[in-house]
Amino acid sequence: MATRPAFPLIRDIAALHDGTFDLLVIGGGIYGSWTACDAAQRGLKVALIERNDWGSGTSQSSSKLIHGGLRYLEHYEFALVRHALAERRVLSRLAPHLVRPLNFVVPVWKGARVGRMQLLAGLTLYDFLATGKQPVPRFKSFSRKKLLAAHPYLDEAGLKGGLRYGDCQEDDARMTLFVVAAAQAAGAVCANAVAADELLFDGERCVGAKLRDTETGAAFELRAACVVNAAGPWAHRLPGIEPPAVKLVKGVHLVLPAIPGLEDAFLLTAPSDGRVFFVIPWNGRTLVGTTESSVLDATGIGVDDTETQYLLDAVNALMPGLGWTPAQVIGRFAGVRSLQAEDAESLAAVSREFTVLSPRPGLVWPLGGKYTTARCDAVEIVDRVYDSLGRPAVESRTDQAVLPGAPHEVRELGDFTGWQTEAVAGLARRGFDAETARSLSLRHGTGITRVEALIDENPAWAQRIHADAPYLKAEVVLSVRDEMARTVDDVVRRRMPLSLVVPAGDWRAEVSALMTAAA
Repeated sequence: MATRPAFPLIRDIAALHDGTFDLLVIGGGIYGSWTACDAAQRGLKVALIERNDWGSGTSQSSSKLIHGGLRYLEHYEFALVRHALAERRVLSRLAPHLVRPLNFVVPVWKGARVGRMQLLAGLTLYDFLATGKQPVPRFKSFSRKKLLAAHPYLDEAGLKGGLRYGDCQEDDARMTLFVVAAAQAAGAVCANAVAADELLFDGERCVGAKLRDTETGAAFELRAACVVNAAGPWAHRLPGIEPPAVKLVKGVHLVLPAIPGLEDAFLLTAPSDGRVFFVIPWNGRTLVGTTESSVLDATGIGVDDTETQYLLDAVNALMPGLGWTPAQVIGRFAGVRSLQAEDAESLAAVSREFTVLSPRPGLVWPLGGKYTTARCDAVEIVDRVYDSLGRPAVESRTDQAVLPGAPHEVRELGDFTGWQTEAVAGLARRGFDAETARSLSLRHGTGITRVEALIDENPAWAQRIHADAPYLKAEVVLSVRDEMARTVDDVVRRRMPLSLVVPAGDWRAEVSALMTAAA
């Protein structure tokens, strides 16, 4: 297929009628997006569809981290951790505007379930498993005095000290969007608001799917030599086949006010039941989560008051100086992961290992995995597609091609800082405040030139949508014109996290009006 520009993203429904594809990927989350990107870069004719919007399911509801999974060491999942740590390094190079280093503090209290010596052993192993040059520093120990000096809101009773280690933070929804853009640039036909209603079979072999444009209601068939069902916790909904057994696990997060001066995140253990959760500085606010619980269906899931209070109680027990209340919760969200069905003593012990199933010829069904490893897991998915097609696999190169928005001059880990300093200085010369300039550089990378062009077209678009968040009216216009946004939530939840960081208000009507004007 001919290559296309990464942006603007083109929702070309007519192109989905263009003959038979080598591969149809159902589901535009991070797994489906990387699968389409990898397959298209290898030269396959690929169609990628998503019922709602790119990353609108589980992929927008993660902890916003690219990490090895320190807590998985407790369950002896050493291979998974090594795999994820290697991928942390790769993604830091492929998308330095979206993946950036973040330090994590682990306080140690007397009588804790995991003691200081266990943590020292675990972090030593964690750093050992992270082979090669890494984007984060090695772990470090802190005394009780130094820890309290830096974080006076911690519970002093029984505090023995702490440790600090490195992982990475990311923008999950925009990462998914940029991978879709990379898939399009490699020739894939990508369309959101397109539902797969039923798989098509020729005898035992899957040969495509019945699709429906959810905006017009128009139904049509798409024929493909192979189909990847990457719809995650919704994958079992497609009729015509017995789905594999899975365990659906719900995770919840709260958005709370910023902790003044905090730049590091915390890895904490809830005193009530020993569950691990994070407290993370995020977009000028604080992200707290996750809890995990089993669910039977991913439809309409949300965060209830009991889950909210659980997280608040856990934070306030360990950080009593914060004293957070339900009234201070700015936003909350939940996501559902589809894991391998297995018996375990707790949900935390359920394996996150990835596997690829082939329940019928021509049908590939990924299961398990985690956001961090989605790119390299997609390599395995596409290798299985080649097996299904009966062709020798072409070598994957998604570990080499940087994502759209990544400065091409970035060759080594850490080089992004120089580019960003120059970009922020340029935005400051145009009159942007430091918070807005940094936000633009991280969420758009080199795509800030597209934002600047819109502001040149209409200087009024340089204004913030909401005074308390660094997102511009120009970005709403850009979302519609270049990023395939179809609804207000597409814009304010995924193209930017505005709906999570400020209370609901009249600004939604203003966003809707801007979208109409931009179309």
